[in-house]
Amino acid sequence: MAEPRTVTVPIVIEQDEDGVWCAHAQLRPGLGAHGEGDTEEAALADLREALTGLIEEFGVPRELSITVAA
Repeated sequence: MAEPRTVTVPIVIEQDEDGVWCAHAQLRPGLGAHGEGDTEEAALADLREALTGLIEEFGVPRELSITVAA
């Protein structure tokens, strides 16, 4: 069994005109996930589940960490 690993993925979350919360993330070019729910938390949970499935299927994306002054 593989070691647990934390993957950080930038997300966009917004509420649509019908009040549904939508969360989006791109794991790598051409491979993204979408989550939605009645609350922001529900949309994030749905997105988290979708991203976990993509990572299990396609593997962990390569990452580069950069520290910048805010």
